[in-house]
Amino acid sequence: MNKNISRSLTLSLSAFLVIADQISKKLIIDHIAVNTLGYSFLNDFLWIVHVKNLGIAFSLGDSVPNIIRIILFIIIPFIVMSGLGVYIVRTEGLSLFQRWCMAGILGGGLGNLIDRIFRPEGVVDFISVKFYGLLGMERFPVFNVADSSIVIFGILLLITFIVEGRKKNEQKA
Repeated sequence: MNKNISRSLTLSLSAFLVIADQISKKLIIDHIAVNTLGYSFLNDFLWIVHVKNLGIAFSLGDSVPNIIRIILFIIIPFIVMSGLGVYIVRTEGLSLFQRWCMAGILGGGLGNLIDRIFRPEGVVDFISVKFYGLLGMERFPVFNVADSSIVIFGILLLITFIVEGRKKNEQKA
């Protein structure tokens, strides 16, 4: 398969994640009232709730002025996501798995960016898990499919870089 076609194909993961994220958020909007618990599973471990988040992770920045929020949470992420998309397609030296991980991060980033642009009342978050008092939290902050994608693929990408670095150090030694 042509290298550019193969690289571009990894962006299909980004598209899939954006679609999955937006469909899940639409279902939450249509079926659960804002600030309401819709469903509880596994003896209260998992909640499906409907909350809006004007900030970023853990609601950071939710009280900053609107113009600052637009710059920090829409314009800068748009530039970063655009750059990441180009990087995924054009950069040499990345493994296919690293490309897929970056595409997963891109898909998650775009999913939340769409909310920030088209849902001025905030990003739709809906997954709440029990945290059993770890780090002083009874429940982990509410998140969504896009957030999960960014975190999971970010961790996997970091692991690949660590493993790759260790292999290079072993080869030098």
